[in-house]
Amino acid sequence: MSTEPVPTVLFVCVHNAGRSQMAAAYLQHLAGDRIAVRSAGSEPADQLNPVVVQAMLEEGIDIRNEQPALLSTDAVAAADVVVTMGCGDACPVFPGKRYEDWELTDPAGLDLDAVRPIRDDIRDRVRVLIAEIV
Repeated sequence: MSTEPVPTVLFVCVHNAGRSQMAAAYLQHLAGDRIAVRSAGSEPADQLNPVVVQAMLEEGIDIRNEQPALLSTDAVAAADVVVTMGCGDACPVFPGKRYEDWELTDPAGLDLDAVRPIRDDIRDRVRVLIAEIV
């Protein structure tokens, strides 16, 4: 049994209702217990974007029970990799951490046909991220 620490990835967007939730769900689904996954928002919404939930169900990933969470300094401090998605300067920066900024369209207000390419882009980026850190 491995005693190596598991890397932690934190996905951050403004509302934690779409992009960061999709990324966290894909990372959990594709990496399993090899990577710890967290997601948060600088201004979390009341609930997940229902179109995002539907888009993920098409992939066989159920995020209906997830809730948007408020970004905390502790969450950033605990992460090895912080992936931001359009949250600007809201995310605190700590030395020695890996930061990535993924420029992705915000799925808020978009229909399913418009959300699918965002979802697929996130899936592809998550696969690359897994390959880089596992």
